[in-house]
Amino acid sequence: MAIQLKADVRNVAGKGAARAVRNNKKIPAVIYGEKKDPVSIELDGHSWVQLIKKPGLRTKLFEIDTGKGTESAVLVDIQYHPVSDAPIHVDFKRVDVKKPMSITIPVELINTDISRGIKSGGTLNFAIRKVDIVATIENVPEKIIIDMADVGVGDVIHGSKLVLPAGVELGLHMEDLAFAMVAGKGGAQEEAAPTTEEPAKK
Repeated sequence: MAIQLKADVRNVAGKGAARAVRNNKKIPAVIYGEKKDPVSIELDGHSWVQLIKKPGLRTKLFEIDTGKGTESAVLVDIQYHPVSDAPIHVDFKRVDVKKPMSITIPVELINTDISRGIKSGGTLNFAIRKVDIVATIENVPEKIIIDMADVGVGDVIHGSKLVLPAGVELGLHMEDLAFAMVAGKGGAQEEAAPTTEEPAKK
């Protein structure tokens, strides 16, 4: 479901104008893309601060009512003040909801506490924590999950092994990347049963 957002169009751009917007408890923002002219807007500061506390916003569709029409867009970037850490500018990118788009989403590991390889003494290496995917915005998941329960010592989870939801494809060059692995010795022997040799007969 799209996030409904109300905004006002800004007719004056520049650092001075943006500072004036922030002084009025609002946050300057811009909507660009889809071969259309950028639109400078301002958001209600309090509402936006509350909204960005929610997870997964970068995978959501925003329907932004500017008072001059509605823009379908995704959140691209939030700039923060270096001292106060308050949001000071927001970038949105227009999307065609009917067309697949490229987007980067987080990767999350689960069941590391019961991972076969880690319990056998292996060391977890979570190398790549984001993945590029291609999907229509309605099919974009908040994250891709890797289940580590049955991953043994020496096993590597490449992009080609990621479990993707329906309607989602990997982006370019993602298949061969090593997202996670359990490093250590004796990968093939980690579950080998002990053997008892009979003494040689004289």
